[in-house]
Amino acid sequence: MWRSSLGFSSARRLLSSSPSPSPSTHHSSFYCVATRRPLQSLSGSPSSPSAAAPPPSHPNSSVPANSGVGFIGGADGVRAFASSSSSPATVTAAAAAAAFDVSSLASLRAREAVDVARHYGRCYWELSKARLSLLVVATSGTGFVLGSGSVVDIPGLCWTCGGTMMVAAAANSLNQVFEIKNDAKMKRTKQRPLPSGRISVPHAVAWASSAGVVGTALLAYKTNALAAGFAASNLILYAFVYTPLKQIHPVNTWVGAIVGAIPPLLGWVAASGEISLNSMILPAALYFWQIPHFMALAHLCRNDYAAGGFKMLSLGDALGQRTSLVALRNCLYMVPLGYLAYDWGLATGWFCLESTVLTLAISATAFSFYRDRTMQKARRMFHASLLYLPVFMSGLIFHRLLDSHQDLSRSHSLKYNELSSSLETPLEENGSSKRKKGFRTQAQPPVAYASYAPFPFLPAPSYAGPH
Repeated sequence: MWRSSLGFSSARRLLSSSPSPSPSTHHSSFYCVATRRPLQSLSGSPSSPSAAAPPPSHPNSSVPANSGVGFIGGADGVRAFASSSSSPATVTAAAAAAAFDVSSLASLRAREAVDVARHYGRCYWELSKARLSLLVVATSGTGFVLGSGSVVDIPGLCWTCGGTMMVAAAANSLNQVFEIKNDAKMKRTKQRPLPSGRISVPHAVAWASSAGVVGTALLAYKTNALAAGFAASNLILYAFVYTPLKQIHPVNTWVGAIVGAIPPLLGWVAASGEISLNSMILPAALYFWQIPHFMALAHLCRNDYAAGGFKMLSLGDALGQRTSLVALRNCLYMVPLGYLAYDWGLATGWFCLESTVLTLAISATAFSFYRDRTMQKARRMFHASLLYLPVFMSGLIFHRLLDSHQDLSRSHSLKYNELSSSLETPLEENGSSKRKKGFRTQAQPPVAYASYAPFPFLPAPSYAGPH
């Protein structure tokens, strides 16, 4: 409003400086439509009712042609009328003031739009638990690289990471929708968008649903249906099984570990289109790693989880003995993973050595927590778990065998040939004996041999039908 007053005062001073008309001329006065009150006349004397121009009924109403009144205009709802005898400088100044006010209004609206976009962007970022979702994307991308063999499809990697990010964001958003009351009772979560009222529940549900559907469709269209199925299953498992289970039983930690182990398998499937034995190395590492990670967090935030109504293992373990023992046991489960990665042709022997040393290091922190169950020891194990995962995945990518996928496929094909050759002999003998007796035989479908495959997910061996 101060801008309008400034433009109005400038126009008035310029008009006042112009020569005063003679008394015989028609006096017109400025009129403010917003206030509906006459202002000072052009002659410099206070305007009287008889000398003032009659106010129009509407800012856009017509003015008599013989009144000698012209439209100058203003901003913020203020419009002024001046005498047609005004100088060109007066009209130019008033037009400049009006243009300045219009540009200021446009910049104000643009600033408001930026503020709204920043507000909702921040809410979406917090609803998605973006840092946790980025960790999920990192594990999925690592699985994609490991399953790619010698050549990594960069566009496919980007599509996989994008779809995984959207599905993870949807799962985390639905998690917060279901836990509004619980989050409002906990110190570390009460400032989230939903408990603090910065965004409505329908808005959050719409955001989560849109992200989940688009992410799953993106994976199905750009990678394959199996990867999209893993993504949709993981979203359902996290939002509709793990989330309510947190308020029912401590087994929720192990269910959550399954949720965390699926993304690297999703990435492997997106790259190769199949599940093999060595594709389970990274998911197994993710599963066993999450147990000590969450046990340390549950011990550190025990009072907060109790206030929020979550059933964690640490709540019934005041001394922390069971919590520390579970953490130590799962750390030891990770020790042979490096050797299995080497033995199954996924990584070199150097990774076997480095993985063993790394796993023994985190096991040492878990053992220290088991012996002395203090907050300091639990925090040290928690920090060690944060360091373990990126180092393990980086070492697995750096030491991976580039032709492992081809070697594995070649070994599988050799097994299939040997198996099919061993199965064709009795089949031919039976067929020849039946032909001698005059019976007609029909070729059995390949699925009949699926039970002879080394693993149920591998394709059945092919065979030649009778001629």
